[in-house]
Amino acid sequence: MVTKKRLTTIPDVESLKRLCQSLATLEAIISPEWEYRYYSFDSKWAEGEMMASMRNGSGDEYFILFNSQGAIMKGFAHESSMSPWASESDQVWPGVLDQVPAEFGEFLTEPAFSMAETTFCVWRRNGDPSWQTGQIEYPDEDDPDGSEDLLFILDGEPETYKEFAEQYYEQSIDLSVVTSAYEQETLTPQMIEKLNPEVSVESVASDLEQIDYPRSAI
Repeated sequence: MVTKKRLTTIPDVESLKRLCQSLATLEAIISPEWEYRYYSFDSKWAEGEMMASMRNGSGDEYFILFNSQGAIMKGFAHESSMSPWASESDQVWPGVLDQVPAEFGEFLTEPAFSMAETTFCVWRRNGDPSWQTGQIEYPDEDDPDGSEDLLFILDGEPETYKEFAEQYYEQSIDLSVVTSAYEQETLTPQMIEKLNPEVSVESVASDLEQIDYPRSAI
């Protein structure tokens, strides 16, 4: 479940945005075919809005919307005990979405986010001192909403992505390149080649523009 400990590991809104951009950049290089990527980022989602997403190809996902009010995230772990699929009522677990601030009201009605398929939701307005959740009575079991399993990557540690990518893509990942991407440093052709010899700066240029990875760093 989304514990206070887990919430403290999620960076502030601006740092989270940068982290999500970095994750998407690494994925664009390692996995040129979009449908096989875990992490994506759309800096042109809508006027004044950006969107980060995770899809694992097995039905689990999260979406993070960044706007002028802050950021809000919903996740769906389809095999968790709090999944609507596991309930006879087929409804989102009580409390998960009930206290979402009015500032994020449009998020709740966006079809692309599949809000009916939600097991956890967290948000942080620009004036909030920390990430927030609704008041929820959780089932008495480990990770009932699947958030621990899905949000581990957001700790901001390059080593975490390296471990994930090596397992998922079954290849060696250069930690120095991951660290540079996390810090949004210049990605040279040599660095890109270390991640994927079949990819060039030119071939991922459109992806990096969509992600809005700093142009001065390409």
